[in-house]
Parts: sequence; structure tokens; C-alpha cells
Amino acid sequence: MTGHPHPTPAQLGPEPARPGADPTGSAPPQVRFDPDGPGDDEPRLHVGDVEVARYVVRPDLDPKHGPRPYLHPVRTLAGTPVTDALPADHVWHLGASLAVQDVAGTNLWGGRTYVRDTGYTWRDDHGVIAHTRWRERTPDRLAHVLQWRDRDGGVLLTEHRRLAATPVAPDAWALDVDYTLTAPTDRDVHLGSPATNGRPDGAGYGGFFWRAVADGEPVTFTADADGEQAANGSAARWVALTGVAPDGGAYTLVFTGLGLGDRWFVRTAMYPGVCVAFAFDRPAVVPAGGRRAGRHRVLVADGVRDRAGVVALLAAAEPV
Repeated sequence: MTGHPHPTPAQLGPEPARPGADPTGSAPPQVRFDPDGPGDDEPRLHVGDVEVARYVVRPDLDPKHGPRPYLHPVRTLAGTPVTDALPADHVWHLGASLAVQDVAGTNLWGGRTYVRDTGYTWRDDHGVIAHTRWRERTPDRLAHVLQWRDRDGGVLLTEHRRLAATPVAPDAWALDVDYTLTAPTDRDVHLGSPATNGRPDGAGYGGFFWRAVADGEPVTFTADADGEQAANGSAARWVALTGVAPDGGAYTLVFTGLGLGDRWFVRTAMYPGVCVAFAFDRPAVVPAGGRRAGRHRVLVADGVRDRAGVVALLAAAEPV
């Protein structure tokens, strides 16, 4: 899929149940949950009868870790884990999540805040991204409303988010992440990163971030370039990350869906991670009463794929 500046917002109202196929041909049970009921705070996503991800909706975390809903563990169809959460090197990395270090001065990423001319500093500026209500819950689709709040509980942004899992091949599936961020009517909301606040070396992280797990350094490449330095800061149509999980299972992740002005933030040497960065080298703004929409797809495949294999996966995935 290609990026665009303002993707059509996901339609989050009631939808008819759709049959979910899986590579073996069996369909998932079409069980619907009461969207307003208490339910399970860690719902699962399935492809057919295979559980592929757990969604931690209300994590009980220290505010310094940037509490927010996140997907973990995410697994391949063969069961290989491809996310990490609360790793020792960056405890605030939480599987796959939306997180931004500077949202109108509030740290919604976790950890220390980068301060211009000072560097990383512990500050009492951590907020929370909080689930407020469900819109839809089925085995292969989750949709809910969230609030991005400052340290005092003030609402910085309101978000509508939808997650969906779909089959791609017998050994691959797709995670679709759609969201719309809406600013209050009385003020613009500025989104920043350590890079926009003065840090050099391409540290423009913050947006849709995937902390991967790998035994050893993974490999990353785009359609026409290889390695972390080439991928980081690029606007490539897609970025692939291949690695081996601690259990020995090999995997390939393919990330797509940059919006206008977004860039890829990629790390492999320090830790394995890929981010659709909202403010890689300049701040982004959600105007007063306006919206910022995003739509990203991650292909999750068993085995190590080369460039031709990734192109084949993308061709096999249904259009978004």
C-alpha cells in the first residue's frame, strides 16, 4: 500500500460480520462482544483459529513507562514471537503501539525527555494514552476510542483506532492499523521528537512503533537499499526486517503506509525496531478541531524473505 497525507478515516460504526479465512480454509467463530460491556482487557486477534496477537488495553505501568494500549505478543502463524515489551534496554518500548515523545509538551513515549541544549532528562511530564470505550470486538477486528492525556488528565487528542488481522498466505498474515487523531477545537496540537528538539543522528522517533525481538542483529532493507543507515529517515514505500527470535524461529516483517511528511525510523544495531515517524526532522501539527489520520499495514511472515520474497508477499496481500 502507498502512503498518503490524510487517509480516509476508518468507518468505526457497526459493520456486518465478515467471514475470516485462514490458510487452512477454516473460518473463525463469529462471536461478537458487547462493545460497552466489561469484557476482557487483553482481547486477542485471530487469523482463522490461530491466535496471532494479544492487545493489552489497560497496562498497569509506572507513568514513566508511557502507559498506552499495545500489541504483545504478536506472533507468526507458526507461533514465533515478533514483538518485545518492557525490554531491559528501553523499558518503555511496548510491543507495537502508537507513542510520541512530545505531544504539546507531554511525553507519551516514556523514558527521559530530550531537552534542547541539555539532552535526555527525567521530567515530570509523562501522560497516558487511555482506552475509553469499545466500538467493535470480533476475533479478527478491534475498534475503540482513546484519549491522549497530559499528566493532569487533560485531553490532548481524541483517537479512533481500528486493528484488523487478515490472512495473506499459508505462512503469512497482515496487521492493519487505522487511526484518526482529533485535536480540541480551541488549540493546535504540536507533535515533536528528540530530533525536532535538538538531538542529532536521526533520532526522529515517535508515531506507530514496533519493538521487535531478535537473537542477534536483524537485517533490514527497502526496495532499493540495504541496512539501517539507508532505511532510517527514508520515505521508502516499504521497509522489511528479518530476524531470528530467541526460540529459533525465523521471521520477516514488512512495514508499509507512510503518510505525507512521515519517515521511517529504523534501528537494528542498538535494538530491533521500526517506526512510522510523525516528526522525523520537523514538528507535525494537528490543527485546532482538525484531524490526522494514518493507515499502516505490517505483513508478518514465517521464514527469512529476500527482496523478491517481500515483493511476492506484498503482491499476495489484498489491497487496502
